[in-house]
Formats: sequence, structure tokens, C-alpha cells
Amino acid sequence: MPASSRTSTQAGGPRASQARQAFADWARTDGLVWLYIFKAIAAALLALGVAMKLDLPSPRTAMTTVFIVMQPQSGPVFAKSFYRICGTLVGLVVMLALIGVFAQQPELFIASTALWVGICTAGAARNRNFRSYGFVLAGYTAALIGIPASQHPDGAFMSAMTRVAEISLGIIASGFVSAVVFPQYTGELLRATVRQRFSSFVDYVSASLGGKVERSRIEATNARFVADIVGFEASRSTAVFESPDARMRAGRLARLNTEFMTVSTRFHALHQLMNRLRESGSTVTVDALEPYFREIAPLFDKAGEPVLSAADAVHAAAQLENYRATLPKRVRETRVQLEADLDQQGKNADTRAARLLDFDTATELFYRFVHEMNEYTATYASLAVDTHSREKWVARYVPKTNLVAAAVAGLRAAIVMGLLAAFWIASAWPSGANLVLTAAATCALASASPQPARMSSQMAGGTMLASVVGMFLTFGVFPHIDGFPMLCVALAPALALGVFLTTRPAYMGYGMGYCIFLCFLVGPDNVVQYNPAGYMNDALSLVMSMIVTAAAFVVLLPPSAPWLRKRLLANLRGQAVHACRARWLGSSGLAGLRNRFESGARDLMFQLQALAGNDEALRHDTLRWMFATLEIGNAALDLREELAAVAERAPWRDAAEATLKAVSAVFERPDANRHATALAVTGAAIAACQGVLEQIVQDNAPRETRHRLQRILSHLHFIRTALIDPQSPFAAYVNHPVNQPAPAQGANHAA
Repeated sequence: MPASSRTSTQAGGPRASQARQAFADWARTDGLVWLYIFKAIAAALLALGVAMKLDLPSPRTAMTTVFIVMQPQSGPVFAKSFYRICGTLVGLVVMLALIGVFAQQPELFIASTALWVGICTAGAARNRNFRSYGFVLAGYTAALIGIPASQHPDGAFMSAMTRVAEISLGIIASGFVSAVVFPQYTGELLRATVRQRFSSFVDYVSASLGGKVERSRIEATNARFVADIVGFEASRSTAVFESPDARMRAGRLARLNTEFMTVSTRFHALHQLMNRLRESGSTVTVDALEPYFREIAPLFDKAGEPVLSAADAVHAAAQLENYRATLPKRVRETRVQLEADLDQQGKNADTRAARLLDFDTATELFYRFVHEMNEYTATYASLAVDTHSREKWVARYVPKTNLVAAAVAGLRAAIVMGLLAAFWIASAWPSGANLVLTAAATCALASASPQPARMSSQMAGGTMLASVVGMFLTFGVFPHIDGFPMLCVALAPALALGVFLTTRPAYMGYGMGYCIFLCFLVGPDNVVQYNPAGYMNDALSLVMSMIVTAAAFVVLLPPSAPWLRKRLLANLRGQAVHACRARWLGSSGLAGLRNRFESGARDLMFQLQALAGNDEALRHDTLRWMFATLEIGNAALDLREELAAVAERAPWRDAAEATLKAVSAVFERPDANRHATALAVTGAAIAACQGVLEQIVQDNAPRETRHRLQRILSHLHFIRTALIDPQSPFAAYVNHPVNQPAPAQGANHAA
């Protein structure tokens, strides 16, 4: 071979490899965006073509439905389609009933429709994920079917049936294209998310136990964990629609999310307690515990490599189980050595008792963290096989929303729809039906957004652009083309712009308004009408409806106003009240109550973070309340579990239960007086438990009795340290004049 040829081949190899790598990178990023654009347009044109072939009266409805339900992954498409069908059928039944009752009274019909849309909008705000979407569609479909049909009651039933057929056709087209054309599965995304979250949490634990994490990173990491937990549950709930494999692992994935919430809360509580001990100068206790912390990171290595896959996690779970089994004996030996060191240092009785209480509290938290980390790792490892006993899990993520905010959303939608309907009746505007119908859709869709006024405004902007593009297509292009293929060629570029905008989070509202209402304005019916005046009336009604809706979100109890944040913050604190007071939940007992507590707190935190936006002060304050709620709420649940195992009534038990009441009171309505009361009651409970513990040690009581009382004492002590933590939202009350000097036991040593 000539030298020049060899040189060309050698040079071409790296260039070809670089080109393949660049193409692979593009395919994983922008390539997926263009694939989604192609699939969305293909599904829309397929729905339009089939609807026209079937001679349905309004093929544009089928095409519009595609852009309402289409998503990049197949799971959300199937889930959204399922709830859209359910919502459509419910809306159909309700609307036929309303038409039958109020066929001769248009005012009553509009009022009842507005009331129904308001109820459905409130239901959408009260629920989460695609279940919320089902409520949206139940209201929107009722308006979509009923308002046009109400003008011709004699044909209402057939009109409703054809509209349902058009909607169903759009749903079928979306699902078919999503499942057949280069399908993207949510299950694959879930597997990647689970793997990444496990490795990230292990790295975070290792770095934190090594003292290498700053406070700002801790807050950012925990805020990311909240978003991950909420997003994971949303993805898990849609993945079950995709394949049997996803359904076989659905229980374990739900369990994995629940266990991650529990272990992350427990670890943060442990980390915060160690910080308090360091700040208080309790170095002897910290020095006794730190060797245990350094032993955690190596447990997640396999042959010198970090554990990443579920199969590798089997080894880590076994190591954690063995480590946990040896931990109690080793901790007892360390405690004996600590007592000896304190005696050697000549510490007085109060200091000695305080340091030992610190040690007992920290080791109790550490033991529970190891146990819960073992459970989390074992569940992650179980995903390596198709079926597993850990699949049997009844606890689920339970979202938490504010009832008043949901009611306000429903009332706002009813008022807007009623006002626009009154304008329609008074003006007899030919496009008034579209005005009212669009208001119902916009209120429902925007209410689920963190910034509904902004979303409505963006949708109005997108609709304005769609009106201009639609006018060009309707009156400049359509008269010069013939046949369905040329119609597709004309529509595809215009639709591509809108779909592309929906893939950009900052412009999603513009893209949604553009796609949906371009189809409404431009989508050809089987009987095409050349009506410029009607087109302009329709376009004006759409934009006007969205502008009025955006104004309503700004004027009528705006969701971004401080009132909503205050209510959500009260709901967040209410989770701690719930942990202190609520009864066990049937057969699930403490596990069910803890799951509701953990998931509810994080769901509220997610909503508060969305309201805070880029305001760092609000975000920081919200995080502090979340940490306080989770730490003290979990300690209260642990305390209640231990107290439930004690049969006899005793003064020390009454003192511990009084602590729960005082803590719930300070979370219910925080102020300095209630905080001082909680500190005093907790201090009295600690003193009472310490006295009883000394007595039963002298009486040589059974080990389990002593250990239970020690655990109760640890939970009480942790609650006290959390109440006087300088990083908590209660810090402002610590030096308040109503707070008397703390008692000797565990007073300032953990502050």
C-alpha cells in the first residue's frame, strides 16, 4: 500500500470515530427533540387524515387532541390518554344531563356549566400528575361538547357522540405513533434515574460523614432530592402504562421512593446533630463516633469500584446487613470506653450525663440510618430480577395540596367563565361560544402551573402568532393546493414551529397555545368555508379569552400572592402536627403514617419552592422549615412508636406525651411563648426519664426495658436539640426573654 494511502486511512479513522461520537451525542440530545417533533406532526396529520376519511364533522378536533396528549415518552402519552378518555366520558355524561335539564334556559345552562367547570378545576388543583388532567378534561370536555350543542339541543346527542369520536381518534393516533415510531420509554428513564440517585446519595453520604460538605451544598442537595422524589413518583405512575416489566416493578419503585425519603431524612437529622455537637464543644462524643462514620463509605465498594448497578447493590446490601448486625455490641463497648474517659477527665455528674445522652442520641440515629440505608439498598438490588418479595408494598406516595387554594382555583374558573358567558349572551357575538369554551380550557390548564398568569399570557402570545400564521395558510396557501398530501406539506412546517417551542421550558406556554389553537383555526373541516370575517372573530375570541383569564389570575386572589405561601407553609408545619397527633392508619400503622408524613412534607416543599422562584431568601426559609418539620416530625413518630409499646401508665410517660402536645402546638402556631413551653416540657420529660432510667438500672431491669427507655430519652433529647438549633426557624425564639435558662441536663451542650 502506498504511504499516502496508509496515511489517509490512519487519519480517516480518528475523524470517522469523532464523527460517530458527535452523531451519537447529537442523537442523545437534540436528536431526541427532532424525533419528538417528527412524531407529534406525524400523529397530528394521521389523526386529521383518518378523521377526514371517516367524514367526521370536525377533523380539527382530532388533530388538536394530539397536541394536548402528546409527550416525548410513551408512558405519559398512554397515561394522559387514559385519563383524557375517562375525563371525556365523565364530561359527556354530565353535559348531556345539563342539556336535558336546561335546554330551554340558556342562562341556567351556562351557569351550571360554569359551576361544573369550577368544580373540575378545583379537583385538578387538588390532585397531582395525570389524575389532575382527568379533572381538567372532565370540565373542558363538558364545555367543548355542551356549549356548541346547547345552541341546537335537538342534535345534542349526535354532536356529543361525534365529538367523542374525534377526541378518541386523536388519542389513538398519539398512542400508536408514540408506541411504534422509535418509542422512548419512561421505564428506561426511571432506571437511569434510580441508578443516578443511588450513586449520588452514596457520594453525598460519604462526603458529609467526612465533613467535606458546606451548608449551601447541603441545602442545594436536599432541594434537588425533593424535586427528584416528586418527579420520580410522576414518572413511576406513568411507566405502568408502558409494559408488563414496568408493572412488575411498580411496587418496588414505589417502595424505593418511600425508603429514599426516610433514609435521606434520617441522614440529615444525624448530620445536623453532629454539627450541633461540634459547635457545642462536645469533642469527646464526636471523637467516639467518627470512626463509625468512616466505615460507611467502604461498604458501597465492590472490588475497589463504587456500586452503581442494581446487581452490584446486592453485594453492598449484604455488607450493610453484616455491619448492622455487629453494630449494637460495638456501640456498647464504645460507650463503656467513653464513660471511662469521662471519669478519667474528672467531669462532673451533669456534664457526664449530658455527654452520654449526646452519645446515646447520636448512636440511635446512626443505627436507624444504617438500618434504613440497608433497606433502601436491598430494594434497589431487588430491581435486578423480574420478581421479588419486596414487590409487596402497600404504602404509596401521598401528595398534599391546600384545599383553600384548590377551591379558589375552582371559584376563579367559574367566575371567569360566567363573566364571559354573560358578555356572550348580552352581545350575541357569533364567536362567543369559543370565548367561553377557551376560558374553561385555559383556566383549567393554567391552574396546574406554578405561575398561571404567566402561562396564560404565554398561551395568548402563542395564539396571536398562530392567528397570523393561520391567516396566511387559510387564505394564502390552502386555495392553491389540492389533495391531502399537499395539505400535509403545507401544515408540517407551521406545526413544527409550535412543537419546537413546547420542547423549550421557557417557551412552553407559547408552544402550547400555538399548537392547540393553530389546529383550531387552520385545521380544515370536511366542508371548508372561505370566511375571513369568521376567522378573525374566532381568533379575536381566543386571544381575548386568554387575556381575561390571565387578568383573573392576577386580580382574583393570585396564586403567587403571599397568602398562598402562608397557607402552604402552615400546611408544611401541619405535617409535624400530624406526626404528633394523628392516629395509626389501620393495618399499615406507623409505616402508613410515616409515609404520609414524609411524602406530604416533600410535596408541599416542592410547591413552596415553585412559588419562591428565584427569591433565595424565601427558598432558604422554606428549606429551614422543611428540615425542622422532617427532623422533629420523625423524632415524634419514633417516640410515639416506643411509647405505644409501653403498657403501664406512669408520670414519666405522661411527661413524654406532654412533649408531643407542646411540640405540635409550637408547629401549629409558632411563637416565643409556645416555644418556651415546648422547651420546658421537653426538659421536664428528659429529667423524668433519666430518673426512671437510673432506678431501673439499679434494679437490674431486663435489657429491653432499659433499651426502650434509653431510646425514648434519645428521641426527647433530639427534639430538644432541634428546637434550639441555631440553623432552624425557631432560632429567633431561643434568646427571647420568655425563655428561661435551660435545665442542666442536655441544655446548651447541643445548641
